Amino acid sequence: MTRSTKSPSGFNALFKKEIRLPIATRLTLSFLVIIILSSLIFTLLGAQIISNLIISESEERVRNDLNTARLIYVDTLSHIQEKAEFTAVRTFLEEFLKGNIEQTYVEELRRFKVDEGLDILTITDSKGIVVLRINNPESSGDDQSQQELVKAVLKTKKSVARTVIVSAEELALESPALAQRAYFKFVNTPLARPRMETEATDGMVLMAAAPVFDKNENLIGVVFASVLLNRDYKIVDNVKETVFQGVVYKNKDIGTATIFQDDVRISTNVYSEDGTRAIGTRIAEDVYERVVVNGEQYVGRAYVVNNWYIAAYEPIRSYGGDIIGILYVGILEQKYTDIKNQTMQIFLLITFGGAVVSIVIALYISRRISTSVVNLVKASKQLAGGNLETQVERVSNDELGDLADTFNFMAGALRERDEKLKEFAKKKIMESERLALIGQLSANVAHELNNPLQGIITYSHLLLEEDTFSEDARESINKIVVQANRCRDIIRGLLDFSRHKTPDKTLCSVNNLLRGCISLVEKQAAFHNIEVTMELDEQLPMVILDPSQIERVFLNLVINAADAMNGNGQLTLFTRLNRAKTCIEISVQDTGHGITEENMEKIFDPFFTTKETGHGVGLGLAISYGIVKDHNGNISVESEAGKGTTFTVSFPLTKVKNGADHGN
Repeated sequence: MTRSTKSPSGFNALFKKEIRLPIATRLTLSFLVIIILSSLIFTLLGAQIISNLIISESEERVRNDLNTARLIYVDTLSHIQEKAEFTAVRTFLEEFLKGNIEQTYVEELRRFKVDEGLDILTITDSKGIVVLRINNPESSGDDQSQQELVKAVLKTKKSVARTVIVSAEELALESPALAQRAYFKFVNTPLARPRMETEATDGMVLMAAAPVFDKNENLIGVVFASVLLNRDYKIVDNVKETVFQGVVYKNKDIGTATIFQDDVRISTNVYSEDGTRAIGTRIAEDVYERVVVNGEQYVGRAYVVNNWYIAAYEPIRSYGGDIIGILYVGILEQKYTDIKNQTMQIFLLITFGGAVVSIVIALYISRRISTSVVNLVKASKQLAGGNLETQVERVSNDELGDLADTFNFMAGALRERDEKLKEFAKKKIMESERLALIGQLSANVAHELNNPLQGIITYSHLLLEEDTFSEDARESINKIVVQANRCRDIIRGLLDFSRHKTPDKTLCSVNNLLRGCISLVEKQAAFHNIEVTMELDEQLPMVILDPSQIERVFLNLVINAADAMNGNGQLTLFTRLNRAKTCIEISVQDTGHGITEENMEKIFDPFFTTKETGHGVGLGLAISYGIVKDHNGNISVESEAGKGTTFTVSFPLTKVKNGADHGN
């Protein structure tokens, strides 16, 4: 009995054959993947963008609502100040302060207090001693001179209005009912900070104090008027009606306002589960930390009694600047959450519909493409096999049809160029060998010329030291020296340019290299009338460079700058880190004649120079450019004709060309 087996290679071949898919199927699957991935990405991005926009819009709105609430709060305080000032100019107050208190005027002030909605209206003398309390005329004679607003008026003789914390004892002097209004027993509130206290007895009042003057403009007393905010809902309800206009969402007020004394709600239109105002509940601990402890405005998501709100809080400060309370407005978060969810549902439906339509279109396109592609594949295989006579039939009047025509043209062009390519390759090989030979020959000739040229220079200098020559002969010998030196510079530059030297890198200081370069040239005649300024960052880290090569770059830039200024001007050297702190930048700035726009693109080309004949060979910047690039750096230039030039060289801090990390 025999058993048939398949070799592994045969199995793989069979497997590959079985999973081979037609081009139409592959195109369809590709389109599906692209559509699904793009739909998923756009859905996630869209969800995030929509969420951010809605949150941003809600926070911006509640921030504006807080501004309105602040205006209402401040406006209420201003009205109280106006009422105090109006009372202070009553003519009969001078009689009161002399001890002549007529009951008729007391009743008039009592009616004024009630009509204007004041809780406290009290008069003191010029020393701050209470003369009359409208709430309690029998209670007088106590000293209010240390009360912060009364004290301020006695000192400045000007009216002032602020939010003030008043003790239960002081409120009781005015009226036991006010002391009772100020009393709160704390209500347990989720997320509130831990507190040892369980109740609050002090009251927070809007208070204004105004000076009283006699006919001779002498200060004879102070009037202070107040409204107790504890359990007074006029301000918060005014904010609610003005800002939110009583709008209700799902049987809940969409907007709320609150005044806190420290962290306790003393005036609010936030309601508890039992339908009563949430008086005595407390603010969340994280909000308290931001607003009261850090003194910052808080705008964002916050848990308020029993619901999440998009809320805005800001501190309420006393006359001395202490934070004594918080002003709050908030919008029910549920509305914005529902808007976001509804928008996302619509967005998902649109995305799904678009995906379905895209899939249908993809199926149609893939089937149209597959026929032409299959024909092109067959013809390409024949062409790859060497059949340059292959032709493809044009089956559609579109880009695929153009591709078939192009393929046919390509096949014909390949036949024509096949022979030309062979000839061209032979010619290029011969030309490359010839250029390499010429380059080597040039380097050898330059090297061979250097030795006799050095002899010419040496003996010319020796001849100049002789006294036996006439002036004309000495001038001719001097010309020989100048031209021979020029030839030597040309040969040296040519050798340097043609010979690539691997940088010998080490850890070094760019600032020290610059100082060394300046010390080498500052005594030269060309620098006598040049003012050199060095603005070097002494905190620069050290970098890995070839100091001799980089010194050559710096010397070349400095000498070029001196030449550009004709030995008279200002040379400024800068070192610094770039903004991203990834590179060290070295700038050489001169006040010379500058570089014209037409020469800017050629300054790093070999043998390009704007100097007069005999004063340069045009290899300095080309060699410097190569050195900087070998250090994985960059060199750039900025210039304006007639105003000067700035060359900037930068070296990376992280890695240089040899892969070494920088040191610090």
